[in-house]
Amino acid sequence: MKTIKNLQRLHRFHKLIQDETTGSPKELARRLRISERLVYLMVEQLKDYNAKVCYNRSRKTYYYTEYFDLEVSISIYVQNKEERTDLHFG
Repeated sequence: MKTIKNLQRLHRFHKLIQDETTGSPKELARRLRISERLVYLMVEQLKDYNAKVCYNRSRKTYYYTEYFDLEVSISIYVQNKEERTDLHFG
């Protein structure tokens, strides 16, 4: 389930970048309850997906220099003899 949490966090980060309301890396780390180092790793992950991410020091926000969208959609089902449980994220 750690992977799901990481994807949810990355999606939330992406939305904040789209809105250009991330705050500084330190503020963002506090907001997402992660380390500042993980903020930088998430930026690198987005860049691995070919996102053009930059940081504006005067406005204290990350932003995209080109259009980029990220959709996270996960479906999981667990089944035993008695029941099936469906989990949907995204």
